[in-house]
Amino acid sequence: MPLEIYKRGSVYWVKGWVEYNGRPIAGPYRQSTRATTEAGARDWIRDETDLQVRQYVFGEERTLRFVDAVEIYPPTQQTARQLLPILEEIGDLPLGAITGALLKSLGPKMKPNVCTDTWWREIVTPARAVINNAHELKGTPLLRVKRYDKFERIAQDQRRQKTSRVERIPATREWIEAFCAEADPYNAAMVRFMFETAARIDQAISIEPDDLRPETCEVRIKAQKGHEESWIAVSPEMMAELEALQPKRPKNLKTGQLLSPRVFGYGSPTGYNNRWKTVCKRAGIPYLSAHPAGRHGFFTELVVRQGVDPVTAAKAGRWSDPNLPMRIYAHAETDEAAIRARFRTKPVQAANPQSPKKRKIKKETKDE
Repeated sequence: MPLEIYKRGSVYWVKGWVEYNGRPIAGPYRQSTRATTEAGARDWIRDETDLQVRQYVFGEERTLRFVDAVEIYPPTQQTARQLLPILEEIGDLPLGAITGALLKSLGPKMKPNVCTDTWWREIVTPARAVINNAHELKGTPLLRVKRYDKFERIAQDQRRQKTSRVERIPATREWIEAFCAEADPYNAAMVRFMFETAARIDQAISIEPDDLRPETCEVRIKAQKGHEESWIAVSPEMMAELEALQPKRPKNLKTGQLLSPRVFGYGSPTGYNNRWKTVCKRAGIPYLSAHPAGRHGFFTELVVRQGVDPVTAAKAGRWSDPNLPMRIYAHAETDEAAIRARFRTKPVQAANPQSPKKRKIKKETKDE
């Protein structure tokens, strides 16, 4: 029986088989088309029939389209938003026709006024994840994409007249103390916590009262960036400061719903921004966001200022590879002018020791 539609509530469903030259090639179907109109359901049947016929004739790995790969990919909410405009551009292309160069070329077309790092993060990365997920599940071609090089990055920065990859300024102990002198107890404790532990802002604002172990001075932080949930040690002074905070129930700004109690009182990773800008202005210090105040400040403080070896500092900050924080999070603090001045200073030269005088040895003559 070929595919037929029927209505269940307000949604059209489909049942039957996809046929090719009078022979059933896929099915049986009994599923929702997710369409609320008959025309939408007919479109679903047409698209499904076209896909199954192409797979039957040419083989699935050669005919699977990007839109089909998206259907079998489990995206996060953020990734789903990123994939929607990509679908409009390459949704109907077979996966075998999508190359790394094609994905990279979508950046200037879809987001002409952003940097290459944003193209990579919001276009290339989610699209590549969809394609390689289909490779694992369906055997379609694996896709490797070469990153944008520095020449492409510089050229795009010149087009948009804005510099990307501006070097972050890490927090110092003096900056932390000046900030805390003007901040309320919650923000003061949060900035000290991130500076001491290298916790990310989303990990910090997610801490709940049950995530504290005062008896062992440990705090549980959520999994993030490929790292599992873990308990991390804090100083006794830090734990006392956390215990003194009365947990607050922040509100979800989109739904208005009260969230679970949070130690620092924030419900979103961006909720602290305006408050921190005000504190920095009152303290007369430059504004630093949570990332340079926390992770950048943590690693620079340990490695550059205190001389802790990078392997130990990376492990304490939960970096799996010490080369990464050394390349990104360690900031040199030597005055460049002082370095240049070294070349203008005459080196102290040690006096050349005088070579001992050779003694003349008189040649003895034999008495005749």
